[in-house]
Amino acid sequence: MNGSAIVASGLRKAYDDKTVLDGIELNVRTGTIFALLGPHGAGKTTTVNVLTTLLTPDAGKVVVAGYDVATQTKAVRAAIGVTGQFASVDDLLTGEENLLMMADLLHLPKAEGKRIAGRLLERFDLVEAAGKLAVSYSGGMRRKLDLAMTLVGDPQIIFLDEPTTGLDPRSRRTMWEIIRELAAEGRTIFLTTRYPEEAGRLADRIAVLDQGRLVAEGTADELKRRIPGSHVRLRFTARHELEAAARVLHESTRDDDELTLRVPGDGGVRSLRALIDRLDAHCLEAEELSVHTPDLDDVFLALTGHANNVAGAR
Repeated sequence: MNGSAIVASGLRKAYDDKTVLDGIELNVRTGTIFALLGPHGAGKTTTVNVLTTLLTPDAGKVVVAGYDVATQTKAVRAAIGVTGQFASVDDLLTGEENLLMMADLLHLPKAEGKRIAGRLLERFDLVEAAGKLAVSYSGGMRRKLDLAMTLVGDPQIIFLDEPTTGLDPRSRRTMWEIIRELAAEGRTIFLTTRYPEEAGRLADRIAVLDQGRLVAEGTADELKRRIPGSHVRLRFTARHELEAAARVLHESTRDDDELTLRVPGDGGVRSLRALIDRLDAHCLEAEELSVHTPDLDDVFLALTGHANNVAGAR
């Protein structure tokens, strides 16, 4: 596929008097990782369900892999893979049996299904657990098995709906590496998450969803630049140095206890050089200089009004 893997325009969905999606516009380029970032209840899962043919929108048009979701449902489903928030593995089957079951559902020849299952078990480091019932798997192992099941059909577009929710930090980072590997193979990844750090580490582009509306879209750096708060922190060794610098840098905020000045700026090299030149012109030198810019947590809070609470997220 060339160009756009997923295109949505004017997407709307409501339940009774509650609007869940309000005019969503999306354009996901082929071979990229696209993150839909938003708090719990923002409409992320509803968006995925519409894009993957599981839910019919009230209005709007969706094209996935070049096929119209409304009129070419079977073609869309053949081109995609979907992993939800909760692993859909069968606890009463072993890891290998889960993969073979998926191969049977896709009507693959038994020998081919066996070969694919073996390759995926190896890829996801599940060979030793292949003969164990899935009920005995850890959360991270279940997520890996669930994603492996999605890959049995070799989809070129993969939807991952909050794939790391509830995982410990080690399992989360393992999943990140797997997602990066899938993208490196040329697959398109549509990822939903409530974790700004996850979106920033993985995605080529991020769309921020809040209460059914897209409130911002861009690269991680582009989103950070939308939020004011960039500044340079200067630390001095003596109070008289601090006082002299404060007289020169009138726009700064002073902290006498820490012997620091906080100087507003855009974090760019040009403005940083200009700041240093101002100090040099008055024979002033800071003991320590550091540049601080808003991170995606700040963006998330500013755009949605929701603090990022990883521990308490549901």
